[in-house]
Formats: sequence, C-alpha cells, structure tokens
Amino acid sequence: MLASFLLLTAAFHTLLAAGVLLHARRQGRPAGKWIALTLAFGLGGVAGYLLAD
Repeated sequence: MLASFLLLTAAFHTLLAAGVLLHARRQGRPAGKWIALTLAFGLGGVAGYLLAD
C-alpha cells in the first residue's frame, strides 16, 4: 500500500515538473531550480514557479 502511494506521488510530481519545464520553455523563462523544487515538493514547487518573476 505504501509503495503504491509513493510510486503514484513520484509519478505525479514528475508530471508536474514536466509541465513546469514545458511552460518555462514556451514563455522563455528559466526553469532551473523550479524543476528540482517541483520534484521535491509537488504543488508547492509549481506555486513557487508561478508566483516568481
């Protein structure tokens, strides 16, 4: 049960990080640290990316 939860969480965070990367490339913004933060913190990383300059 725990392994399934961790796998789904990792997959979701990976999808979010890919979304941040695609958005950054389309907008001409640097994604750099936001990819790592999104992989680690999920929606918190996405929120930080969107609220940053």
